[in-house]
Amino acid sequence: MNLSLIDPFVLAQDYPDTLTEKLHSGHATCLRFNHTGDYLASGRVDGTVVIFDIETNGVARKLQGHTRQIQSISWSRDGRYLLTSSQDWKCILWDLKDGARVRTVRFEAPVYIAELHPFNHLLFVASLFEDQPVLVDISSPKPIKRILPSAPLRPQPTGGEELDPAVAAKQAAQDAKHSTCVTIFTAFGNHIIAGTSKGWINIIETETCTTIHSVRLCNGVVILLRLSSNGRDLLINSSDRVIRTVLMPDLSQLGIDLEPSSIKLQVEHKFQDVVNRLSWNHVTFSSTGEFVTATTYMNPDVYVWERGHGSLVKILEGPREELGVVEWHPSRPMVAACGLETGGIHTWSIISPQKWSALAPDFGEVEENVEYLEREDEFDVHPAEQVHQRRLDLEDEEPDAVTLDPVKSDAEIDAARAFGVPVLLDIEDSDSGEDIIAVGPGTMRRRTPGAGRDPVNGDTDKESRPAANGVARGAGRNRRR
Repeated sequence: MNLSLIDPFVLAQDYPDTLTEKLHSGHATCLRFNHTGDYLASGRVDGTVVIFDIETNGVARKLQGHTRQIQSISWSRDGRYLLTSSQDWKCILWDLKDGARVRTVRFEAPVYIAELHPFNHLLFVASLFEDQPVLVDISSPKPIKRILPSAPLRPQPTGGEELDPAVAAKQAAQDAKHSTCVTIFTAFGNHIIAGTSKGWINIIETETCTTIHSVRLCNGVVILLRLSSNGRDLLINSSDRVIRTVLMPDLSQLGIDLEPSSIKLQVEHKFQDVVNRLSWNHVTFSSTGEFVTATTYMNPDVYVWERGHGSLVKILEGPREELGVVEWHPSRPMVAACGLETGGIHTWSIISPQKWSALAPDFGEVEENVEYLEREDEFDVHPAEQVHQRRLDLEDEEPDAVTLDPVKSDAEIDAARAFGVPVLLDIEDSDSGEDIIAVGPGTMRRRTPGAGRDPVNGDTDKESRPAANGVARGAGRNRRR
């Protein structure tokens, strides 16, 4: 559609206002757009990952390798690789060119969240349940795991004085209670930002895995951390029902113009509902970082604040169900969120008024009746043989429904668009979610326990599935005898 033909006031609006679409392919639990916004990855409660094409709202690919609910999804910068973490204690790096598993890493605890390095898809950081966070290097077949600290960096006594043993023992006991709930990379990947269960924010060097700065910004558990697209703003969601935006220093200048002792994390705004005391399920930045969006606990609405004055600008009315993960499109005023009860993916966007001139190049809209001048050859009748020959010529052309046309854009987007997910023509568009039923708010179970699920212990590849199924059937026959 030609943008010049759309109402300019519609183009000036930077946030969505209308519930427009609903995508459904199983029961979705988490979402993530790729960096260009062409695809939306959805993790399901049964461990399947579904990738939607934003232009057609169709399913582009399905990835099956997990056996439990997907916890987080992280895209590589070029959009070719996808990292998924699950409650089955595993993280899998997928190659979307052919849907193969590049690496499968198993941990000793369930994974809260895992995120890829912004420039190296073979390096990621993972936060574990009741365990220390881990920096994982998967450049070799055997992954290298490096433990990251969870305890905050305590200020050292000045003047050569030694710390009182009683005070030191008390601090050590307090530090032992810290556990890291979420970890993310900074914009350049040189540092890791970690949020703890005591409301502390730790900045850790990626190369040395040491903490260089710690500050307490919250009174509760840090649930989620998000960086804006430019990496200068940090969004914190905590259990104290307050959403905070923090101005980040330029950590790339460490050792040049910035010392670790001079790092300051300044809280810009605090967003909360002081009347109803709502809790926030999930938060995210807008594409430009000018807006903050959040879903609420036991509430179907989506809240949108603007950061200029810190005021609430819109409450998006959602479906009749509580919403979980919410994501903002990287370049459009479009928001996607998944429902906790049905698992459907709901999208909000701007509906521009339809203009016929945008649909037909030769169609002209007029405000009032005007005299129409007929062209000389406008209604000429062509011979039937000539019309039939044109139709035959068009039938001989083979349409190409697989090749993606390149789109002209900025240099950075062109580099990211170097890879496109191959089109699969034999994939199913949707799955039935009837085998997943709700037994409570946010609690799901299968209608037929064990149906269609891989064994829990160990990785089950394609080669080993027939043998495993055969053993299971044989054991069933022995029991019947």
